[in-house]
Amino acid sequence: MGEYKHNLDAKGRITLPSKFREKFDDTVIVARGFDGCLSVYTPQEWEKFYTKLQQMPITKKQTRAFVRMITSKATECEIDKMGRINIPPGLREQAHLEKNCSIVGSLNHVEIWDTNMWEDYYNQENEQFEEIAEEMDFTI
Repeated sequence: MGEYKHNLDAKGRITLPSKFREKFDDTVIVARGFDGCLSVYTPQEWEKFYTKLQQMPITKKQTRAFVRMITSKATECEIDKMGRINIPPGLREQAHLEKNCSIVGSLNHVEIWDTNMWEDYYNQENEQFEEIAEEMDFTI
């Protein structure tokens, strides 16, 4: 959980916040996320996600497209001694990452957003927060 601001450097590297790094080992899996972000998983969480993908009916065209979109650019990234990962160009383009990024905790993974896109998304969804909660039938 949490939200942090970090800059992508000229080589495509971004520092993962130390609070998140505590949960990671030496590598993470970076894949296309939803709503315009990238998703960063521990290898263990990626394996759970990947297992769920394998259980989807591959005879359905939408399933094949979905799996391809998620897995085709997914990559394993090493965390360097400075706590950075190097995001490949294809994934940076996918999420429109140029410099200013927001790194957001999201249950079992971390999301990397272009900061402007994150703020737009957050503000739009924040206006509907109560309605979203009601639609989900979320109870505490």
